[in-house]
Amino acid sequence: MSGHLAIIGLGPGPADQITPQAAAALARADWLLGYGPYLDRLHLAPHQRIIPTDNREEAARAAHALRLVAEEGRQVAMVTGGDPGVFAMAAAVLEQMEQGPPAWRMVDLQIIPGITAMLAVAARVGAPLGHDFCAISLSDNLKPWSVIENRLRAAATGGFVMAFYNPRSKARPHQLGQALALLRDLLPGTVPVIFGRAIGRPDENVIFTTLAAADPEQVDMSTCVLIGTAETRVLERPGLEPLVYTPRSIAGPV
Repeated sequence: MSGHLAIIGLGPGPADQITPQAAAALARADWLLGYGPYLDRLHLAPHQRIIPTDNREEAARAAHALRLVAEEGRQVAMVTGGDPGVFAMAAAVLEQMEQGPPAWRMVDLQIIPGITAMLAVAARVGAPLGHDFCAISLSDNLKPWSVIENRLRAAATGGFVMAFYNPRSKARPHQLGQALALLRDLLPGTVPVIFGRAIGRPDENVIFTTLAAADPEQVDMSTCVLIGTAETRVLERPGLEPLVYTPRSIAGPV
């Protein structure tokens, strides 16, 4: 049986930010699996079948997709927001391939990149990722909070711009506040901070603030948080939104 599994990143939300490669792979699939709200963004053909699952069912979703391909020869699309390799389904599928039956390792697999949230937010506000940067998930569902704190300290003392994914949820309302408090002990309060929510969608909201003034209550799970460095600059433009950028050159030791 000859099946195929494509892991597809839909980008941050707008249809025009789905790549042509991703759109073509979606059209080829007969079965589409993913988190329900991501599948809701698609315009499906009559023959296509969807299997929505909850956001915390990644391992089961990945195993289901691999079974459909390996055992039934299906043309399957695993759909995720942003880029599938950034805190998303590509790693979950590969983990199941490694742990599952030997036949799963032989599945015809294609991972199709997408525009991830930090890139969409960065482009919207200027070029805050213009120098060295890192991405950190603030969710402790899959790693201890102590690990997150160690990574925040390392990034701050290393002079990295930071992008926070999964910054604040109903189950974890306090962790962004804890992260900001930790960073306030390590970085100047004037460091620019961007809250970018639902970039490119009708409910888009962008907040320009500073590390000293950043309010976690303005953030939810649809927000990507960008934390600048001491070198990150705000270019003020009278009558227009500011532009935020991190210069590509650094004058001396951080």
